[in-house]
Amino acid sequence: MMSLPFYQRHHEHYDRAYRHKALQSTVSQYQKETKGKSAVYAQGSTAYARGSAAYRHASAADFSLDSSAAYSHGSSAYDLESAAYSYGSTAYDHSAARSKRSAAYSLDSESLSKSSAAYSHGSESINKLAAAYRLGSEAYSLGLKDSNLMTEDQSYKMSPKAKRAKQHLVSEDKENEAIDYSVPIFTGREVSISGITDTEEERIKESAAYVAKRNLFATGEGVSVSKVAKSTSEEEHHEKKSRKVAIRESAERVALKKTLEDTQAFHKKLNQDKLLHPPEFVIEPRSHTVWEKQNVKFHCSVAGWPAPRVTWYKNNVPINVQTHPGKYIIQSRYGLHSLEISTCDFDDTAQYRASAMNVKGEISAYASLVVKRYKGEIDASLLYPGTVSMPLGLGVSPHGYASRFEISFVDKFDVAFGREGETMSLGCTVVISPDIKRFKPDIEWYRNGVLITPSKWVQMHWSGERASLTLTHANKEDEGLYTLRVVMGDYYEEYSSYVFVRDADAEIPGAPGAPLDVQCLDANKDYVIVSWKQPAVDGGNPILGYFIDRCEVGTTHWTQCNETPVKFARFPVTGLIEGRSYIFRVRAVNKAGISLPSRVSEPVAALDPADRARLRSHPSAPWTGQIIVTEEEPTEGVVPGPPTDLQVIEATKNYVVLSWKPPGQRGHEGIMYFVEKCVAGTEDWQRVNTEIPVKSPRFAVFDLVEGKSYCFRVRCCNSAGIGEPSEATEATVVDDKLDIPKPPGRIMPTRNTDTSVVVTWTEPPDAKELVGYYIESSVVGSGRWEPCNNNPVKGTRFICHGLVNGEKYIFRVRAVNAAGLSEFSQDSEPIEVQAAIGGGLLHAAPSPPYDIMVLESVRDSMVLGWKQPKVTGGTEITGYYVNYREVVDGVPGKWMEANIKAISERAYRIQNLKENMVYQFQVAAANLAGVGTPSLPSQPFKCEEWTIAVPGPPHDVTCTEVRKDSLVLLWKEPVYTGRSPIAGYYVDMKETEAKEEHWRSVNEKPLQKKFLKIGGLKEGVSYVFRVRATNQAGVGKPSDVTDPVIAETRPGTKEMVVDVDDNGVISLNFECDQMSPNSKFVWSKNYEPIEDDSRLNIDSKGGKSKAIFKDLGEDDLGTYSCVVTDTDGVSSSHTIDEEEMKRLLALSHERKFPTVPLVSELAVEILEKGEVRFWLQAEKLSGNAKANFVFNDKEIFNGEKYKMKVDQKTGLVEMIMDKLEDKDEGTYTFQLQDGKATNQSSLVLIGDVFKKLQDEADFQRKEWHRKQGPHFVDKLGWEVTDDCNVMLKCKVANIKKETHIVWYKDDREIMVDEEHDFKDGVCTLLISEFSKKDAGTYEVILKDDRGKDSSELKLKDTAFADLMNEVCRRIALSATDLKIQSTAEGIRLYSYVTYYVEDLRVGWVHNDTQIRFTDRVKTGVTGEQIWLQINEPTPQDKGKYTMELFDGKTAHKKTVDLSGQAFDEAFAEFQRLKQAAIAEKNRARVLGGLPDVVTIQEGKALNLSCTVWGDPTPEVSWLKNEKTFVSDANCTLKFESGKNVSFTISTVSTLDSGKYSIVVKNKYGTETSDVTVIVISVSGQTDTVQGHDQNNISVSKKKKTMTANKRKEGEKKDFIKPHVEEIIATEEAPDPNEIPPVETEKDTKSNQRAAKTTDGKVAVAEMVPQPTESLDRQGKKPLGKSLE
Repeated sequence: MMSLPFYQRHHEHYDRAYRHKALQSTVSQYQKETKGKSAVYAQGSTAYARGSAAYRHASAADFSLDSSAAYSHGSSAYDLESAAYSYGSTAYDHSAARSKRSAAYSLDSESLSKSSAAYSHGSESINKLAAAYRLGSEAYSLGLKDSNLMTEDQSYKMSPKAKRAKQHLVSEDKENEAIDYSVPIFTGREVSISGITDTEEERIKESAAYVAKRNLFATGEGVSVSKVAKSTSEEEHHEKKSRKVAIRESAERVALKKTLEDTQAFHKKLNQDKLLHPPEFVIEPRSHTVWEKQNVKFHCSVAGWPAPRVTWYKNNVPINVQTHPGKYIIQSRYGLHSLEISTCDFDDTAQYRASAMNVKGEISAYASLVVKRYKGEIDASLLYPGTVSMPLGLGVSPHGYASRFEISFVDKFDVAFGREGETMSLGCTVVISPDIKRFKPDIEWYRNGVLITPSKWVQMHWSGERASLTLTHANKEDEGLYTLRVVMGDYYEEYSSYVFVRDADAEIPGAPGAPLDVQCLDANKDYVIVSWKQPAVDGGNPILGYFIDRCEVGTTHWTQCNETPVKFARFPVTGLIEGRSYIFRVRAVNKAGISLPSRVSEPVAALDPADRARLRSHPSAPWTGQIIVTEEEPTEGVVPGPPTDLQVIEATKNYVVLSWKPPGQRGHEGIMYFVEKCVAGTEDWQRVNTEIPVKSPRFAVFDLVEGKSYCFRVRCCNSAGIGEPSEATEATVVDDKLDIPKPPGRIMPTRNTDTSVVVTWTEPPDAKELVGYYIESSVVGSGRWEPCNNNPVKGTRFICHGLVNGEKYIFRVRAVNAAGLSEFSQDSEPIEVQAAIGGGLLHAAPSPPYDIMVLESVRDSMVLGWKQPKVTGGTEITGYYVNYREVVDGVPGKWMEANIKAISERAYRIQNLKENMVYQFQVAAANLAGVGTPSLPSQPFKCEEWTIAVPGPPHDVTCTEVRKDSLVLLWKEPVYTGRSPIAGYYVDMKETEAKEEHWRSVNEKPLQKKFLKIGGLKEGVSYVFRVRATNQAGVGKPSDVTDPVIAETRPGTKEMVVDVDDNGVISLNFECDQMSPNSKFVWSKNYEPIEDDSRLNIDSKGGKSKAIFKDLGEDDLGTYSCVVTDTDGVSSSHTIDEEEMKRLLALSHERKFPTVPLVSELAVEILEKGEVRFWLQAEKLSGNAKANFVFNDKEIFNGEKYKMKVDQKTGLVEMIMDKLEDKDEGTYTFQLQDGKATNQSSLVLIGDVFKKLQDEADFQRKEWHRKQGPHFVDKLGWEVTDDCNVMLKCKVANIKKETHIVWYKDDREIMVDEEHDFKDGVCTLLISEFSKKDAGTYEVILKDDRGKDSSELKLKDTAFADLMNEVCRRIALSATDLKIQSTAEGIRLYSYVTYYVEDLRVGWVHNDTQIRFTDRVKTGVTGEQIWLQINEPTPQDKGKYTMELFDGKTAHKKTVDLSGQAFDEAFAEFQRLKQAAIAEKNRARVLGGLPDVVTIQEGKALNLSCTVWGDPTPEVSWLKNEKTFVSDANCTLKFESGKNVSFTISTVSTLDSGKYSIVVKNKYGTETSDVTVIVISVSGQTDTVQGHDQNNISVSKKKKTMTANKRKEGEKKDFIKPHVEEIIATEEAPDPNEIPPVETEKDTKSNQRAAKTTDGKVAVAEMVPQPTESLDRQGKKPLGKSLE
């Protein structure tokens, strides 16, 4: 509604009944005479009615007291006459109002005669009033659009006591005095002005009319009326008027009309804008502080014209009710605006703003909301009625405390990949067992081990079953390991997976990626340090530096902080305005351009750290982005002293950052600082900040010369002057103090899954302030490197995901700190992406190598050899790492790396050694599981030039192909050959246990080859071997002795087999049944790797491998061996000499030229595209086989029409024709020739056979074109699942990712929650709990850009009935056997089904008679339970009961016998439950439980009270120490009103200590509640108060589980016991509407122990405070609600 005029706001409203009595009598009489004339006046327009009402009110209000009685009477008559047509009118059309306006003026002559005196004596006043009336009438006629909105209340019709209040204008000194005139209240519309008119212009006009009328009548000009007595002369005015009077009144009407026209002209010139005023708050919203889960409501009232619109904000963000349904309720009624927040949580703590705005301006009012969170062991939900919860520290289950919850994760989120700016969502279904509805889990999300809180970047949702986390705008900062933790009491489970976020596409090609993790450090009044992390992607060009931008919070203007790019990843930003908040972002630059900006930092305020700490410790309102800083006025100027502790905290090539502490002597006003510098070694001090002093005790000095040394000092200043300088700093060199780190080392990739690899590395030496590492990968041979992570990772291990299975990758790593990125490490060894050994099972790293020996030594290098580790860790060795150290005078030095890249050989030359220096060595082996433990240090070796003539020792001596009587010995030639070439080798052997003198040579002549098959071994005997090399100078040093080898043929050993197949192909075959998943067959010739594969084809599948000779000849003579890796030495060999070669070639020739056997004769078929395929298949074809194709005795050849193919491997010969034409009718023949073997097959296609084949080809061609898009293979059908649900299914084909499937029912689309994955090419729609409402026509449509196909299924009438019968049959079959259950009401027979539908008819039979249901015997369905309830059973209810389930065709029966013992037991249980229910309801009990322990000081008063209940009223007695206890002079026991029990000891002493028990008893049971009173005596000690509550009694409650507070009881035993003079212990009054739950316990000594009330409240002591006394709270613990 409109606001009241200013002169009405402070005065009381009066009812119209308080008007002058003369006016009231006039009204009454006028009613009688003009009752029949109201219809005439009702035809007037609403606008005229409102204007005349205004005129009427003004007439009554402004009449003067000294006017004549006749004038008074006439005016009153005219006034009431106007009221007649005003109040009697309703809403009329706007055009009708204009057309009938003349009728409104042309009043009945009889009525006008009554007001002749008014016109004759007060024409001037009437003219003024008429002008006002006209002004109001015209204004309303301009403003109103819809006549339906202009209805007046019918209760105003001519009632002398109107319902609307009238307001009187009084002077200030006569405010309470009754007066004789009234000030009119101009009635507005019945509804709110806002929204009625269509445009703002119309609203302004309407407002202008209102204010014009108000101002006119407020001037006091008008007609006044006098108090006169009612007389008979007044009644005589109602006689008929004369003709003269009528003429005069007509003239008055003309004058009135002219006055109204003049007023209208004046209104058109009115300046409407002067009538408007901006909004103002009459009532501002009030701040609130509430507890969590409570509701809160903000109210405000706003005035202004036009009516302001109010918008609510939370932390300057508009509140959107639609996005938070049910959370916010915003209402605006009659100028009162409200915002209601439901179920407040901690995140609702914020500053809220109500903003009111209209065309004249905007105004805001602020209010804060603080939501308090409960801390400690008490569950906050205990304080709210209707909620049940338990302390988090308790593991709760239906069986009590400390039961374990089983938490499992289903439908887990996998490794996710996203791009900056995208929305990413992670989700996981959580299954908790047991499922307790009252106890809900806590869902927590972590990123890299840090708890994530909801923000504008991260949203979390928990539906009760599924937890989800959404990254609304992914950034590289969001990359990391995400962990979902589900907490239930003391137990929790976690699931983790990695999320990768790569850079968004750069706006400029070649520009670098955006920096990340922008943070603000060391913020002060006008200074802050901004830090960030460098991006992983540089766009192909080195990053030249970074630009830092800042933006003041609340604005959108970004300002660049540095003119030139800075390379260091930290930058000091100065020149901030104190008290304002800023956000920052960073952009990277290379020669291609500037990157996208980083994610903005968190807002930081330019404040003194002390002010910030004070604001954090005493928050008055949520952070709003700006803080106004004020300083006290100085009382007396004091020149500040010098700053202290000046130091350089950071130095780079671009700037130096200084830090100091403010001086102790600085007065009361704020101080500022001047910074001075000078070149080291001089005293030429220069002021750095010459214009503006700094406010912060931090400053960044720029414009320094790189490489020079500087000293710095600081001066303080205030209004009193500039102080003395501080002590100068030490000389500081302008250079980067933090170096770019060195590259990491030892990059080791190991297998993880089929799409990921684990990469490990070692930290670079002397690394400082490392931020993390970037890892890159590259497919071998591609030359293109891709980042594996976009957020630097800490640690030296990372799993690279998203790799291609089967591809070989190499990896490299670079380290990151604030100074920059290191060089890339060396590339790792290539690794093929496959699942780890054993399907992903973890394997151990290998054991240390051993027997390190020197194979060669020169002046500056040595060659080492060693033996393979005895334990390989379940996989093959991938390489070795060698370390060495110097030994000086027997003291070993520091280990150093000899190789960075792993070596595969077991011999390695170490370079750059010192001549004549003694060294020790150690070797570590590596496999796919990682690097193993290094070997023990070798014996010391001296680095010196070997000058001996004989060769050095051979190395890498191994045994293979071990059998019971033979083995093969392999070795490698010596590294040091001596002074002449090696002439051969000697092999020595002996039994392992034999002495050294038993070594014997195996060969008499030197061997030229480096392998030897040694025979003649004894089975089961252990042997060792060694090898010596010889040259012209003699035999050299023997090699290391091999490990002992036992001559035995292990079970399952297989030998290599030579084979010639039917095609004459010669091959060597080897099988192994001991392979691991990573094992491979390795073939060699003469025990050397086969490098030339032109002679052999190797084919390995599963546990078989075959070496196939392409063309066996003399070049293929030799010994062929095969070794299976990752096994315990599985190997075998076969020697092909000249005789063996001849035998194999002869056998191959015999089998190469037989008759070609056919698997199938020539046949024809139509292919999918309508092509015609002729084909036959031979059993086997050699590589020389060929085929000729003949049609009607003419050979045809491969070309456009005929596509011919011969597959020698499969023996398949085929010819394909695109199209079958009429001229292709005839006979087709295939002729085969394979060496000497030949064969042929023919097919005749003529007549009907040809025509049928031609038609089928045409059909298939057309069908193929249809199937290019998605299509149905099997049409839509239905089936009923085992769960009795209906599944609609169809089989589809030619589906791709973009294909959409849409389901319809009765032409209305069915919304499906998840997109169909088309698994197995089947589309399904599951309809749960199928019923009649699911009947209809179902249609499924497949569509994509290639086309669409549809299938329809009608489930109506007969089809629906058939389906429903099947559903009912399945439901009936799912019914369980009938069971008997006794209740307090009777006996129930029941059975469970999967679910129930109305079509399933249920019947019950008792002793072969159909049961008629009554109130005593009734049946029903509850959920999935079908039951028959027999209330108050009798012997007649015995017998056989049958439940019949009829599915439409068959009746399914379930039977139970309720007779004999079954009935007796059920009936007895019914009687017992019935009596137990009565007894439990009425038994005696203690409701307001007593505390368990009361500790009180001697001399105090003790008062304990509780409430009891029982029907009949229980008897109450007291025990002390298990003995009867009665009242005495000191102790008073009371039992009042049958429920209130009290126990009072006026003055306690130590004799009163003991165990007190209250016993309540009635005929249904007895209950006892115990309380232990401990009276302590403490004197002569200073009283102190311990704890938070200054009480004089300590009361503790028992808890069933041990909590953290329990363990703290013993820690308080050494405290001083307080002294209490007088005390009364009472229980806090419970909520009268709250019924406390009762917890019962069973005791072996009594049938029923005390049931104590635990209503979530702790007993509280009441006392008169004693200032010198103290309280010791012993064992006080919060209570939780009991769990039944």
